Amino acid sequence: MHRSSRRHLTIGTAVVAATAAAVAVTTVAGASDTEQQAKGAVKGGKAKNVILLIGDGMGDSEITLARDYTVGANGRLNMDKFPLTGAYTTYAVHADGTPDYVTDSAASGTGWATGVKTVNGRISKTPGTDKAVPTILELAQKNGYATGNVTTAELTDATPAVLDSHVTDRSCQGPADMAKCPTDTIAAGGPGSIAEQSVNHKVDVLFGGGKQRFDQKVTDGKYKGLTVTEQAQKLGYKVVTDDASMKAAKSGKPVLGLFATGNVPVEWTGKAAAVGGTDPQRCVTSNPNRPSITPSLADSATKAIQLLEAKQKHSKKGFFLQIEGASIDKQDHAADPCGQIGETAAFDRAVKVARAYAAKHPDTLVVTTADHGHTSQIVPLEATPPGLSSTLVTNEGQPLKVNYSTNTPGQSQEHTGTEVRIAGQGPQAYRVLGVTNQTDLFTTIREALRLR
Repeated sequence: MHRSSRRHLTIGTAVVAATAAAVAVTTVAGASDTEQQAKGAVKGGKAKNVILLIGDGMGDSEITLARDYTVGANGRLNMDKFPLTGAYTTYAVHADGTPDYVTDSAASGTGWATGVKTVNGRISKTPGTDKAVPTILELAQKNGYATGNVTTAELTDATPAVLDSHVTDRSCQGPADMAKCPTDTIAAGGPGSIAEQSVNHKVDVLFGGGKQRFDQKVTDGKYKGLTVTEQAQKLGYKVVTDDASMKAAKSGKPVLGLFATGNVPVEWTGKAAAVGGTDPQRCVTSNPNRPSITPSLADSATKAIQLLEAKQKHSKKGFFLQIEGASIDKQDHAADPCGQIGETAAFDRAVKVARAYAAKHPDTLVVTTADHGHTSQIVPLEATPPGLSSTLVTNEGQPLKVNYSTNTPGQSQEHTGTEVRIAGQGPQAYRVLGVTNQTDLFTTIREALRLR
């Protein structure tokens, strides 16, 4: 390795213990050599806690757009400051195991949650035989760890669902939504809807939207006639619905936070992209349709960590927590650059929370990544995209044009099949280096927590 490369890999004694200091590692040709150097310095080790942060649809284009707009082209987001960075592939598979090059969130989430790739639309079940596969959250519970699942989507949406449920189709979110999952119904001897399974799992912290799913009535079994929320209360859950009640929640019983009827409203607003572009615009950093009592993702993350840590205060085992910034993806689908950037910035503040915790608890593995890439592209100002585009004026006072052209105007914009960033710090973080497979993240977390 060249002397300049060695300088980029200056890992001091504190980093060997904590993997928390900044290490500039560039994944280029010869990455295997870099990986061996980093592995030797970091020494793997066991994690007490794992915090996994998922920016849904947050490919490199989405990260760059948020960076350029909020902190400038030469600035750095919190997610840019991880010491170790790589990329992973995101493809799904067909029922026969052949690659499906563009994944949805259900199949991609199943990849890291179980270590097994599946067909688009399926939640933590095999692609061919439709059999449930143990998830990383289930293994963590089995091994005595506290667990948490935080999202800005409905708690029954695909990304949170992959951790605590197994259904044939992602649409089977509540007891009334089971049309595509006949064998998963309680009446058929199955585990029920995603909402029912999540509370039956007694995940210690569940924070997100989706109250409408939990308001549905259970149709069969022990809790027949009750809403899923009432089922949760029977199982010992404290139910909270706003920022104040979330922050007031005490440890000692599981907590179910339902902060919106559907998805949690986005933080920023602005004009959506249009055919022929928009006039240059500044984003509005408030949303009149977002109630003031709605907790931010960063505050939800802070409270989740607090509750999980309190539960494990006298245990040698720590916690596993997944935090999702879900509406980066949803606003990308809608070709809404301001909504998308605002959600990326909100997610980045949750990354800051996780890294601050890890700085004080170096036995914490923190990983940030995405489930798949998406449509937004930064293009030259003089470009005339055939689809939807918008011109923004960044915080640097410069115009920036963003293009959405993965589908016909008027249609939902599409995911892309690109690899996406994965970055980490802490025990076993060296495993993110190079180009890996999405399913390798399952192994990274399993090895970090020594789950068997």
